[in-house]
Amino acid sequence: MTDPLWQPGEANIANSRMQAFIRLLARRGAAIATYDELYDFSLMEPAEFWSALWDFCAVKGEKGAAPYLLDGDRMPGARFFPNARLNFAENLLRRHDDSPAIIFRGEDRVRKRMSWAELSHAAARVQATLRNAGVGPGDRVAAIMPNMPETVAAMLGAAADGAVWSSCSPDFGVKGVLDRFGQIEPKVLFACDGYYYNGKAHDISDKLSEIVASLPSLERVVVVPYAGDLEGTVTKVAGAVAWSDILGEGSGDTPEFEPLAFSHPLYILFSSGTTGAPKCIVHSAGGTLLQHLKEHALHCDLGPGERLFYFTTCGWMMWNWLVSGLASEATLLLYDGSPFYPDGNILFDYADAEAMNIFGTSAKFIDALAKAGLRPHDTHDLSSLRLMTSTGSVLAPEGFDFVYDAIKPDIHLASVSGGTDIVSCFVIGNPVKPVWRGEIQGPALAMATDVFDEGGHHLARGKGELVCTKPFPAMPVGFWNDPDGARYHAAYFERFENVWHHGDFAEWTEHGGFIIHGRSDATLNPGGVRIGTAEIYRQVEQLDEVIEAIVIGQDWESDVRIVLFVVLRDGLELDDDLRARITRKIREGSSPRHVPAKIIQVSDIPRTKSGKITELAVRDIVHGRAVTNREALANPEALELYKDLADLNR
Repeated sequence: MTDPLWQPGEANIANSRMQAFIRLLARRGAAIATYDELYDFSLMEPAEFWSALWDFCAVKGEKGAAPYLLDGDRMPGARFFPNARLNFAENLLRRHDDSPAIIFRGEDRVRKRMSWAELSHAAARVQATLRNAGVGPGDRVAAIMPNMPETVAAMLGAAADGAVWSSCSPDFGVKGVLDRFGQIEPKVLFACDGYYYNGKAHDISDKLSEIVASLPSLERVVVVPYAGDLEGTVTKVAGAVAWSDILGEGSGDTPEFEPLAFSHPLYILFSSGTTGAPKCIVHSAGGTLLQHLKEHALHCDLGPGERLFYFTTCGWMMWNWLVSGLASEATLLLYDGSPFYPDGNILFDYADAEAMNIFGTSAKFIDALAKAGLRPHDTHDLSSLRLMTSTGSVLAPEGFDFVYDAIKPDIHLASVSGGTDIVSCFVIGNPVKPVWRGEIQGPALAMATDVFDEGGHHLARGKGELVCTKPFPAMPVGFWNDPDGARYHAAYFERFENVWHHGDFAEWTEHGGFIIHGRSDATLNPGGVRIGTAEIYRQVEQLDEVIEAIVIGQDWESDVRIVLFVVLRDGLELDDDLRARITRKIREGSSPRHVPAKIIQVSDIPRTKSGKITELAVRDIVHGRAVTNREALANPEALELYKDLADLNR
């Protein structure tokens, strides 16, 4: 393709926040006029870049005296804004009026609106409750909650005093919750009485009672009414009180904001944990705030009054990313439940009804829409929608085609990639650059993202390891219960000294963008040739018969052979003709090296709670190894489909 799928207009570029930031730096004496010059400046002068961003986004707090970056050549070890004091919650509760801060839908069952004043009031009451329970800076507050307004208010109330927030979604099993919260020992737990999914209400009172009994650190449990029996849950769960009861605690309408160090812990996020106990990744208040402000204000061009949506649960880092939109004075559009109940139009109905500006979703959702034959462009207005972002897995070129054909032809489509590890993005969208088919637009500002070969050298062309060669504020503070930092260092810095090794298999494009080919640890290696799993998914999932696929490398006869599992449409069987067409599609679309040695039909694919397919868990099952943390999976029963398969013994 010689032309981009989308090109920003000159007026849009001139009026963008990105261009306004460039003008600010130019007034400060920086020789910057273009985005490329801005990106280079952000790498060469990181202290000045982040200081200017602080001012541009009007961060509430004291920046402190320079220097704004100490030990900037060390990773880990760099310290941003060592003399600063700020409060994360204060930066999100910038307004105190009756305009909407949050609009919420729980499938087709629940609709709510919460104004800025109401959100601030609720956060103040949460803060009073936490203080009464003896919670102070550094203490942990946990949540088993849907993506609803009360969850945001509870997080803000905790952050106002410097407590550390951690959350998961209510569909987690008992062991999955305890594997996470048991490590961090929270003092207070917020939990719903139930949740909706696919049109059904799911009561969690029994599960919650068992969890609370196994967390001796808890001083208080607050139950939020939603889809269950509130009174019965409060009665059943030891030490529980209802959300309505805590709203009577305290007297202020605004929290008291405790000024804290830039590096003060804000969040504990968890790795997926499918190959062991989840890692407890600690993120700082200042680093999270600045990184999200950069991504929202500059890369998403998000401003006051705009309406920001991301389809996420509270167990995925995109919830944390979404909530930070309040710092740009945006209105959050929250949704909880199935994105296909009662049908695949519900999120687009929501977009039209609430004049959504930014629609955040996953590549799997886009692919599912295409497989279902839906065309929102033909059935919805979507005139307010200007940006669609996609993450969670690789968005194939055909996914780009579908968005521009079936959703909106003039939308800015931004495929992005980062992770829980940095609660943000390494590669991201850009409102002042074109969108090319199948490509992520480029590295995020101030992120020295690169691709290395096996020897740790820059790889201008070809596939290699995604790395970041310079420090950035959203690097974790560390891992919980890792006092000497050994586990943290081993996770990211063991492969390449003083360089962040992210674990994605990637390549640069001729346009200065990126293509992600999947996780490095899931990369296939037949005959010593590295193949990204996404290269195979891109081909096979174009076939109408195939709903979804998962591919692994099986150890076989002193080598590795490629094994492809496919989920087919209802009523279809994998016969020789379909096998031949799958093989031909992969050979012609990729190469003969990509062709699987085995193609096997399955009825389900195991996935994490955030919807990511789990190649490593399937690989372990195929090789007879135990999957140690099945609770990390949304459908652990699916693993049994891959156990002791006769086809894989010959």
